[in-house]
Amino acid sequence: QVQLVESGGGLLQPGGSLGLSCAASGNIFAIIGMAWYRQRPGLERELVASTNRGGATNYAESVKGRFTISRDNAKNTVYLQMNSLKPEDTAVYYCQAHIYTSATNFDSYWGQGTQVTVSS
Repeated sequence: QVQLVESGGGLLQPGGSLGLSCAASGNIFAIIGMAWYRQRPGLERELVASTNRGGATNYAESVKGRFTISRDNAKNTVYLQMNSLKPEDTAVYYCQAHIYTSATNFDSYWGQGTQVTVSS
């Protein structure tokens, strides 16, 4: 069994910064891609940023230049540093990981979500 546990959400003012982290644990053979998604009020879940095992990254246009995704393979952890936050960044943020639990068994796992609220 695999678990993804997120931490770091909160309430802050526009222009502020916040860091999220997501640690994977359990029966892990290898972690391939890791990503952050968000679901804003009234909207569908959307990809915010992703990274592969080699460190290549991809960002949604709306967060480019403001958010940075990184990962620590030794700790099975992915991070999201969010700067210059805007009210429209308010959302529940979810981490996702593509994980092998054996040499042949592969699946996608999600964290429970963490609320980020940007408001003055």
